[in-house]
Amino acid sequence: MKMQEIKEIAKQRGVKAGNLKKAELIKAIQRMEGNADCYAEGKAAVCGQDQCLWRDDCD
Repeated sequence: MKMQEIKEIAKQRGVKAGNLKKAELIKAIQRMEGNADCYAEGKAAVCGQDQCLWRDDCD
């Protein structure tokens, strides 16, 4: 997913993107949604969140 798309999702969810890097912004969105902030930590195969918006881009 491109950064502009992620920023739009963040905006829709009330997360301020500021100067956050891609992974930091996605993790901020995950925390806001009440999910584990596990993006890009190599846990996609075992996280159990098959419906995660970031799954395809995670690892």
